[in-house]
Amino acid sequence: MKKQFQLLFFAIFTFLCTSTAFSQEIALQLYSLRNEMKEDPVKYHQLISEWGISNLEGGGNYGMTDTEYQKLLADNDLKFIGVGADYNQLTKTIQPIVDQAKKYGAKYVTCYWIPHEDGPISLDEIKVATALFNQVGKDFQAEGLQFLYHPHGYEFSPNPEGKGTIMDYMLKNAENFAFNMDVFWVKMGGGDPLKIMKKYKGKFPMLHLKDRLIGTPNSNDGHGDVETNVVLGTGDVDIAGLIKQAKKQNTEYLTIEDESSRSVEQIPLSVAFIKKELLK
Repeated sequence: MKKQFQLLFFAIFTFLCTSTAFSQEIALQLYSLRNEMKEDPVKYHQLISEWGISNLEGGGNYGMTDTEYQKLLADNDLKFIGVGADYNQLTKTIQPIVDQAKKYGAKYVTCYWIPHEDGPISLDEIKVATALFNQVGKDFQAEGLQFLYHPHGYEFSPNPEGKGTIMDYMLKNAENFAFNMDVFWVKMGGGDPLKIMKKYKGKFPMLHLKDRLIGTPNSNDGHGDVETNVVLGTGDVDIAGLIKQAKKQNTEYLTIEDESSRSVEQIPLSVAFIKKELLK
């Protein structure tokens, strides 16, 4: 009888996890499957759908024509919610980025890296980037798109002109753009992603949820061992706290990014963890 009860409970829990509609939607950054997609993009798009994920961030047709790729997405009930934006392209014209976002039907455009010399970024470089992001952010808004910046861990040196970090300067001065916070890289840089989210409420329509192996040393240059990416909820990033805060702030997308060689095994476990936390 006890075993039957446990099986019934598990069945009900699984049903709730797979059928409940949440205000926050789960997405996948396709970089997580960068190696697998080279082998068999059809197979792995099908697998993403089987994991219960319908929202994608990335961009690229994996050798297919636009028509072929759009059919693959439609066949698997997949859609793009975000594409990338190269910093150097932003300094020239945003039109190619706009075109790509609209081709995929994406709402968000994210810059993932600010070019700078290896190591921590300087305040002057952050000031230039902030001004650029405010400028292009307004242009993207005119196109019906929202521009985001993805902190990468090199922004957390002390601000030489005042309190807080260099990242605080950007967060305080972001007027026409918001943030796609990669909580792993914020942690790597010495920042506290949950404290940042609470301090700068409403600036995080999207999160990159990525957990870090306990005992991993910090790094302030935006680089680190991708094999320290672990299943959400098993590392030293407060993923549960971040999901709880995302619910309070109406963050739209909780995007899984797993750069490790174990991503295929780990992603479905991370999906289950997010759904469990969203039910609380």
